Amino acid sequence: MADEANKTAFVEIQGRMIETTAKLKQVQNQMRNKESEKKRAYLTLEELQQLSDDTNTYKSIGRTFVLEPKPFLMDEQEKKLKDSETAIASLQISKEYLEKQLGEVETNLRELLQQDPGLARQIMSMAVV
Repeated sequence: MADEANKTAFVEIQGRMIETTAKLKQVQNQMRNKESEKKRAYLTLEELQQLSDDTNTYKSIGRTFVLEPKPFLMDEQEKKLKDSETAIASLQISKEYLEKQLGEVETNLRELLQQDPGLARQIMSMAVV
């Protein structure tokens, strides 16, 4: 009876571990995307600052380029930069939370396997097959 309860607990912990790991990978991918957006906005802003104010500047909209004043494009890039920084900070908090949650799940799994060495042997024999 206790053996069956431990197996059920193991399956539940394993499911939580898989779910948490997937969420963590998703957050890490989102952070990489936001870092890329931030870098692109920063580099574009740097290039725009080198131009004189009377230079014709164009904004890409799909396959079309639209003439826009330089200050408008600079404001737009600054906004993208700030938005990316805000999103990265938020995602960092989520990442830290998920890492903490994953650590707790790993601890629970370790404790369960220490309590029931028979279950640990069963799991190891399944992994070998």
